[in-house]
Amino acid sequence: MTLEILKTKEDLRNLIDDYAYLGDEKKISEVMDLFTADVTYKVYMGGALVADVSGKENMEISFNGHASEVKTYFTLNGQHTVKIGSDSATGISFTQIKMIREVNGKDILTDYNVKYEDYYVVQNGKWLIKDRVGYFVIIETRLLNQ
Repeated sequence: MTLEILKTKEDLRNLIDDYAYLGDEKKISEVMDLFTADVTYKVYMGGALVADVSGKENMEISFNGHASEVKTYFTLNGQHTVKIGSDSATGISFTQIKMIREVNGKDILTDYNVKYEDYYVVQNGKWLIKDRVGYFVIIETRLLNQ
């Protein structure tokens, strides 16, 4: 494995970790810097397509709307496997996301176990996410006991 491939793998891992860090902090405008202008983002829950957004501007509107309904995010990234080309790459990553929302004055915790399939490209020397598909495989919701 060459030094260049190792560097690219690190850059791509940092990209998905930055997505998690910034999302958890609700820094949506900074999250948008991780995507191409023509990004596509799809979400499947229980095998059904529940979200299909194209373009960074539409995505920012969607993400801001979602973030406004969530009190707290907490994301853990797991495995990340990539196949690297000269100026593009594909990747699969696994993530666990916890979200706390307030419903009727009570905090509700939802655990999401997600498999992401990504297509990355290099633009101006920086790796970005061009296409992302999230498969929300396991979803559990419960009252948060504090």
